[in-house]
Amino acid sequence: MKVTQIEEISRSRVKIRLDEESAFVLYKGELRSFRIREGEEIDPACYGEIMGELLPRRAKLRAMNLLKGRAYTVKQLRDKLKAGGYPEKAVEEAMEYVGSFHYTDDLRYAEGFIHSYVGSRSRRRIEQDLLGRGIDRAVFEQAWSTWEEEGGPQDEEGMACALLEKKGFDRQGADQKQRQKMYGFLVRKGFSAELARRAVLSDKDW
Repeated sequence: MKVTQIEEISRSRVKIRLDEESAFVLYKGELRSFRIREGEEIDPACYGEIMGELLPRRAKLRAMNLLKGRAYTVKQLRDKLKAGGYPEKAVEEAMEYVGSFHYTDDLRYAEGFIHSYVGSRSRRRIEQDLLGRGIDRAVFEQAWSTWEEEGGPQDEEGMACALLEKKGFDRQGADQKQRQKMYGFLVRKGFSAELARRAVLSDKDW
């Protein structure tokens, strides 16, 4: 396999592109120690060591360091490793490694997320946020059911009213334009159209 390009991506790292394989990233010192040069064939033994040992080991360490800082969903962590230039095989080995210790657990992540935001976000908004983080809908449903069994029903109407109060909305004195604005605000927050309508109507409109 021939090295078609060596691209500097930082003061210490380079991206190496091969004619038959996807790119991978090495430190400049490693580039020298493996004697990799643009336009030349890469030694098969060196390539095997890089792809089979060096990068999988580094991807595992990177995943562990990321998880020390905060929780990640499986998708978030995989995307983070891919963005770091790790090849697919190294990424999958790292994901299997951290998964074997239950450091990545989408159900646990979803349960923690729900507990953190159930008092300030609607169910729909929480679901949208979790789906956007790569959580499967079935996992969300399971996590929500667990929360309901432990925490009880969510007071979305009270939550919507509290948000309107923070906005300084006067339900009794507001005009139609103000009501429409706050209605849109609540819908964007993930509240249902019916709940948003009830929240912005005055007593005399009922």
